Amino acid sequence: MTIYFGQNGEIAISRDSASGGFNTDLDPADVNTTTKRFGVDHSLASLISGDRVEISTVDGSNLELVSSHSYPDGAWFVHIDKADGIRLFNTFEKAVKGLSTEALTLVAPSATQEINIKTKNDRYRHVANIREFEITTNRDQVDTTTLGREFRDQYDSGLISGQGSMTCLWEHSYDNVDLNYGVAGRYPELPVYLAQLVVRLQQGSDFDGRFYIYKDPSDKTKTVYYQSKCVVTNAALSVAATNEIETRIEFVTSGEIQLNIGAPDSYLLQEDAAKILQEDGDRIVLEQA
Repeated sequence: MTIYFGQNGEIAISRDSASGGFNTDLDPADVNTTTKRFGVDHSLASLISGDRVEISTVDGSNLELVSSHSYPDGAWFVHIDKADGIRLFNTFEKAVKGLSTEALTLVAPSATQEINIKTKNDRYRHVANIREFEITTNRDQVDTTTLGREFRDQYDSGLISGQGSMTCLWEHSYDNVDLNYGVAGRYPELPVYLAQLVVRLQQGSDFDGRFYIYKDPSDKTKTVYYQSKCVVTNAALSVAATNEIETRIEFVTSGEIQLNIGAPDSYLLQEDAAKILQEDGDRIVLEQA
């Protein structure tokens, strides 16, 4: 009999939003082409640095914002500063650093444009500094006992729900993060992101999660993991003079819960990490070796 230890467990999340984003006006005065920065209402309460967002015009006209981009919409990674300013980047790694020298060149619109901004993330990233996690699944019991029976009857197909928690060492900066964790060279998600989700006002606190019970790097067919859309419900910080700062994130599942065996599906991606779609809108799944 094989006994498994938890050192091969991990969590990967994909940033997501269940809503349709938010509408706002983009005025010519909102765009500073010198600092490659622009501002709109609600951005600080809706977006988090590293989010991949889709920006589109409400009326379908060409979006006047990014230099040499002449389309009604576009998808980029954002960095949000403390003054509610936004810079756009081509990669997640550049967005979390937020350097103006790496930001995309902007142009001011010729007139006010009404735009829609919504998060649109496809790639899963590992959560750094996890100490432990737990996930529980439940099936509702529905009592169908009728009068005159001596034993209870239960409906066997009640609704399924789930909840869980993760405990992490606190981290909010990439300065001391091991970039070889998870996928080498790819920035992981930091615990601070999950804490920020709780207070995000406009787009909610949901994420897509994969909770790996066991992950064999040499044989992906042995990988076992839960997958579900989740909503962060609580983020607690523990700060003591004699211990490491820890954060405990609690969440509930929303929708289907899957218990999968084998490697997750891989998809054909563009350079900006967006999935390439077929004519019918389905994503192109790569065959596992």
